[in-house]
Order: sequence, then structure tokens, then C-alpha cells
Amino acid sequence: MTTPTIQSFHDLGLSAAMLQAVTKAGYAEPTAIQARAIPPAMAGKDVIGCAQTGTGKTAAFTIPMIERLAGGEGPRALILAPTRELAMQIQKTFELLGKARGVYATLIVGGADMAQQERALRQRPDVLVATPGRVLDHMWRGNINLLAVQIFVLDEGDRLLDMGFAPQINQILDALPEERQTMLFSATMPSDVAALAKASLNHPVRIEIAPSGTVAAKAEQHLFHTSRDGKTLLLRRLLKEEPGSTLVFTRTKSRADRLGKLLQADGLPVAVLHGDRTMGQRREALEGFKRGRYRVLVATDIMARGIHVTGIAHVINYDLPNSPEDYVHRIGRTARIEATGRASSFVTPEEKGQLHAIEQLLGTRVPLGKHQLVAG
Repeated sequence: MTTPTIQSFHDLGLSAAMLQAVTKAGYAEPTAIQARAIPPAMAGKDVIGCAQTGTGKTAAFTIPMIERLAGGEGPRALILAPTRELAMQIQKTFELLGKARGVYATLIVGGADMAQQERALRQRPDVLVATPGRVLDHMWRGNINLLAVQIFVLDEGDRLLDMGFAPQINQILDALPEERQTMLFSATMPSDVAALAKASLNHPVRIEIAPSGTVAAKAEQHLFHTSRDGKTLLLRRLLKEEPGSTLVFTRTKSRADRLGKLLQADGLPVAVLHGDRTMGQRREALEGFKRGRYRVLVATDIMARGIHVTGIAHVINYDLPNSPEDYVHRIGRTARIEATGRASSFVTPEEKGQLHAIEQLLGTRVPLGKHQLVAG
């Protein structure tokens, strides 16, 4: 049996209202993960979607969810995300696409006002977009009854497990009804994610758009050998040579703060984003970067997964990540949805182990930058 070719959103059997919503949101045509995931998801089947960062996974599950939930009474869907930032992005997608079908989502995340969330829950939203810990907080208070959930989504499943959320996810799974639709989306499919999928999904449709370790096709990678002291000089040089919006990744919060102050002293519009920033500071930094108020965003790996900021010209790995998979996700912040972008990585002699692991995952060497600068 041949699978029909999906060339436009019209081929997916969407309602007229949803077709208008996706056009208004600026979605020209379905990405590969959307074209393959939306039909089975709309049919109520369990779905495992594995696709690299920046391929449109969020719309791949929000569109069919909205279509299935339209006309009912909530809350009937729960989406778990690993970070507040990703949860906020998902909720905004519902704002863009759900209004036309009368489907509304509420954000339930840590670091936000509990009483305000309780009031929002009393409005019986159709969808809860949440981080695992805060869902449990509301469960223990009797504010959420998960037996009403008909659709359950785990977004960035690998990151949820990397961040140690397995115990919370298992408690949430125990509270969900057995008869439900479950979807799991992830950029990679390590053994722990595969085990979670086997335990929680029922005869899922499996969709793999790119194998683990695949970076965005149009992300131009460059490697620079330097010393620990030479990193800052190299960062300043690259920021001067390339004027576009730039996302700089550091390994630690303190280093992110230090670089933010240094670049601000250089006269650059810069924001800092990491886990010790308040909810308001994180929101302001991300929105300011999106809207161009800040040319540079210095962040820890809280930014590496699932944050949808279009038009990032340059990602700089000031520090290589400890996990090679996180390199793929960092690089995926640029060259999103077929755009082009540049990714530069600094490596010191102390980081050669991380570089080796990254190149093993990629199956190739990271190309050297044309103008090597070693300073110390």
C-alpha cells in the first residue's frame, strides 16, 4: 500500500478553520515530521516522532490535538515539557492555532504563581502545558484530575529523562487513564526513551525523520582550537566579524553571567538566560532576543532544546557540552526549518574528550574554521 504524498496542509484533511489558522501563522507547507505525524495523530493513534531540532515537531502534535479536541470540554489533554521556556513556546503555538477551533491551553510550570494557576485550572482549559514537578504539585492539592485526560504528549522525551524527571513521569503515567492517546516526540531515541515508549504507548506509529546525531542540513559548522583564556578573545572577534543575531552557549551559569557583563561592557545589546534567573527575567531575555532588542543571548543548555527563535544567524559553543547529543540540539538553534546558519565551536585541550564524543556521534569530523586563533 503506497502512502499518499503530502504536499500541503490541504492534503492532511484539516478543517477550514485550521487551514486558515496555519496560513495566518505563516506555515507555508508541512515539514516532513508534520506530514507524517499529523494523519495518524488525527486518527487517534499513538505516535513516536523522532526528528532533529528545528523541524517543526511542536506543530506536528498541536495541530492534530486541536482538531481532535475542538468542540469538547476540558481539561482533556496534557503536554509535558522539560523546561518552562519550552512549555511557554508550546502554549504560544496553541494561542496561534487553537483560537480558531475554540481550543485553549493553560501553562502550568514551576516558578510561577500557584494561586494564579489554581484560578486558571478552575476555568477548565482544554489543554494543560506543564513541567512535571508542577503537575504533581497540583495533583497533591487536588487541583488536577488526570483521569479526564484523553491525549497525553511527552515533548523532548530524551531531555525529560536527561533532567531526571523519570520518577515524576512515572507518577503521572500511573494517574492517567489506560484508554488514552499518547504521543512521544524526541530529537534522539536512546535506550531509556525507547523503554519509556514501550511501557507507555500502545502499538505506536513510529516516525523517524533523521537518525540520531543528524545536525540541521544547512548549519555550517566550524571548529576553533584555542585555550581557556583565548576563548573570550575569539568570541569577541567572531561577534565583530559577523553582525547577525548570536546565541552563545556556556557550560555554567556563572560563566554565562560573566560573559554577559563583559559583552555588555563592549557595548553589545546582550541578555543572559539560565536556570537561576527568575521567570520574569527568563521571559524578558527570550522575548527580547526574539524581537531583536538583544543581538546576543548567552545561555546554558536550558536553551538547547525546543526553543523556537527564527533567524538566529550564529550559534557559538563557547564551551563544548558534556553530552554529544546536546551539541546537535545546540546547533539546531540555527538553520531552523530549512533556513541557513552558522555554528562555531571552541575547543581547548581539556575538551578534546567531548570533541571526540561529538564526532563519533556525527560520524564525521567537525570542519576547522578558516582563521584559527590560539591565544593564551
